[in-house]
Amino acid sequence: MRRPIREETRRRLAAADEAPQDLMESLQEAVPAICLNSHTSLLTALCNDGDPDMIFAQQVYGYGREGDLLLAFSTSGNSRNVRNAVRVARAVGVHSILISGRSGGTIAPLADVAIRVPEEDTYKVQELTLPVYHALCILVEQELFGGM
Repeated sequence: MRRPIREETRRRLAAADEAPQDLMESLQEAVPAICLNSHTSLLTALCNDGDPDMIFAQQVYGYGREGDLLLAFSTSGNSRNVRNAVRVARAVGVHSILISGRSGGTIAPLADVAIRVPEEDTYKVQELTLPVYHALCILVEQELFGGM
């Protein structure tokens, strides 16, 4: 989905540097998002020198701001590191959506929304997570940037 930048941003770009038209046409609006499992140095430091169950909770505490959203994945719904992140999210005013297997485990009652796919086998839960995740992405884009 094309997400043209705001007119005010176009004006500011043009005023700051006489930005070429192709820059303004290529640049797109974005959703600020962080993948919590992609910070290799931080993950390594937390695992080596701290408690691995705090990997995501510490990041939610450090990065999360009131009104943000944590999208949490746990096949069983019982992952301690994910559960701790959802607990911290609630405490700091970050909303949470859990995607898990059928039972939702111990995390489902803690999350604001629990999407439970109708399977328990790990590989089946993971396969069903993909269309749910992509549907959520489409809905977010439609809400933030208009219809498709």
